[in-house]
Amino acid sequence: MPLLRLDGVTVRFGGRAALDSVDLEVAEHETVCVLGPSGSGKSTLLRVVAGLQRADAGRVLLAGREVGGVPAHRRGVGLMFQDHQLFPQRDVGGNVAFGLRMHGVGRAEQRRTVAELLDLVGLPGAQRRAVTALSGGEQQRVALARALAPEPKLLMLDEPLGQLDRSLRERLVVELRELFGRLGTTVLAVTHDQGEAFALGDRVVVMREGRIEQTGTPLEVWQRPASEFVARFLGFDNVVRATVRGGAAETPWGKLPVPAGTGDGACRLLVRPAGVRLTAATDGLPCAVAARTFRGNHVALLLQPEKGPRLEAACALRDAPEPGETVGATFAAEDVVVL
Repeated sequence: MPLLRLDGVTVRFGGRAALDSVDLEVAEHETVCVLGPSGSGKSTLLRVVAGLQRADAGRVLLAGREVGGVPAHRRGVGLMFQDHQLFPQRDVGGNVAFGLRMHGVGRAEQRRTVAELLDLVGLPGAQRRAVTALSGGEQQRVALARALAPEPKLLMLDEPLGQLDRSLRERLVVELRELFGRLGTTVLAVTHDQGEAFALGDRVVVMREGRIEQTGTPLEVWQRPASEFVARFLGFDNVVRATVRGGAAETPWGKLPVPAGTGDGACRLLVRPAGVRLTAATDGLPCAVAARTFRGNHVALLLQPEKGPRLEAACALRDAPEPGETVGATFAAEDVVVL
């Protein structure tokens, strides 16, 4: 039995469905990251599970129990917001102990639990510090400790790292994944940041206009986007119309190989940038190098064929041609995805 289950959950605001018959399951000890652009319904989904938003249709079950009529403070879930929402009038210890006090935990047990949690999140001995004097990353750790203190059945994170700078965000997402694994916490997180979702989640759910577009492991979603929307949302722009016949696809870039077993017919085709291989201009599709961008461990190239739309390619820095050069492009079947 999943710890969390949504059956046909619908939420409407006026004539618009923020959630449209959403089905979702989260297993115990699993971290599921809901990913999507602004307005896709991911935050509404979180609020419905938390009890902060009533569903117009469908059911929400926690540990097999329907909780549609259960108020938020009785659902046994933890919620951490993007802006942390710490109490400025309380010190760090007072913030972390808040949920424990609400549950009637004794003072001695509060002190012990607060000290353990602050050690766990990397802020040992910070009980007496003022929250207003903390950095953004430290406030995020305090908010996490506060959410974990009552030992929620389900921990929900709403854009948990959205206000942090990139280097801190990348470091903390690794720490969070390690922490959740150690504690066995069940987590439902929503974010618009695909890097965060793919690094944190055991499973990724991509939403669009109130519906689930694709769900799978980070590797499955990244390697095999289910639709053009998912592909473009993940940053892949090499998408063209195609017709598959006899194990190959006719495209504006010429005939491309397709994965074995691909059926014949019209489709949309994605070529991942890593699947565009550079050759001499006489050995492949002739392309002018329109632009190149340094991306740290590789160079992203924008290629303009003589016919057809532009192509994105990726190559090592030492092999990167200069803008204005002419190169050839060939295509690797393992990086061609039929959408």
